Amino acid sequence: MRLQQLHLIVTLAQAGSLRAAATRLNVTQPALTKALRQLEEEFGTPLVLRTPKGVRLTPAGELVAARAATVVREIDKAHEEVAWQLRSAHARVGVGVSPAAAMVLMPGALQRVRARWPQVQVRLVDALFPSSLTLVRSGEIDLAVGPLPPQGAGRDLLSQALFDAHTVLAARRGHPLAGAQRLGELIDADWVLAGPAQGPGDPGQLDFGPDAGAAKITPAQPADGRAQSSDAHGEALGTPAARDALARPRVVLECESFATLLAVLPSVEAVALVPRSFFEQHGPRTGLVRVPVTDQLPHVTLHAAWRADTPLTPPASTLLDALMLEAAVHRRPQRTSDAGSAAP
Repeated sequence: MRLQQLHLIVTLAQAGSLRAAATRLNVTQPALTKALRQLEEEFGTPLVLRTPKGVRLTPAGELVAARAATVVREIDKAHEEVAWQLRSAHARVGVGVSPAAAMVLMPGALQRVRARWPQVQVRLVDALFPSSLTLVRSGEIDLAVGPLPPQGAGRDLLSQALFDAHTVLAARRGHPLAGAQRLGELIDADWVLAGPAQGPGDPGQLDFGPDAGAAKITPAQPADGRAQSSDAHGEALGTPAARDALARPRVVLECESFATLLAVLPSVEAVALVPRSFFEQHGPRTGLVRVPVTDQLPHVTLHAAWRADTPLTPPASTLLDALMLEAAVHRRPQRTSDAGSAAP
């Protein structure tokens, strides 16, 4: 199997026709057809299905194309690494970043990288898990910087904790519950899920307190008028799962990106859980206010994650070092009258 054949199957998947693929690869269509036939003979099965509208990959072809795309990307990275060592070409690094990481870590980290290696081209992608980790696994980006899912990154990825980001509750200016002091006051509010479920913007992780759901149920009284025990009260509420369901927030809107959240939250009667650094940067100027609850809100630990089976390229490793240095700066105690305002 030759690298040209791998490029062929990847290009066919992208182009959708033999003629377009031949043009992209700068080969004749008969030469491309011959190379495709040799590839199918090697695998012992058809990889492409011809249709009146062009070609599409068979299930076997899709499997081969997915693996081939990874190989092609790794070969491209090898070329970049050699070129990096020879300093004869520009190197690139792709990074998926969460909103908090983009606000707090990336500006300083990019300055560090640019100051020392100005030839590095950095591609930033707005991404939270699971999409950010999927992009890392596929090789489309080198690093994912942001929160990890509750179960962790997975055995196929390496990760490095960077720092803890704080969260706040945000609502539009004039929202009836904008002055709420306790989470229990917000159990009947409409909520926005920002990003993935179980992610940093999921209100389901908030603890509304045991009275938030229980207050909606009036337990039946015994016929003889005797007071119920706490156990009997619990039985009236049903199973623990049922009680938990009563206290779960009502999500009426899901936003896959925090940019979309900024666009819609100022015009809807809903509350959202957002990174504090993100709110301080964008909230006031977009008509949002911070809901001043005194209950503790969750911290979000930001990590850098990368593939365990492939070494980072020199520019990606350089950026990782810069991110760790920048995180160390933000973890240092700040001289301020409000110690809480020092955390991102």
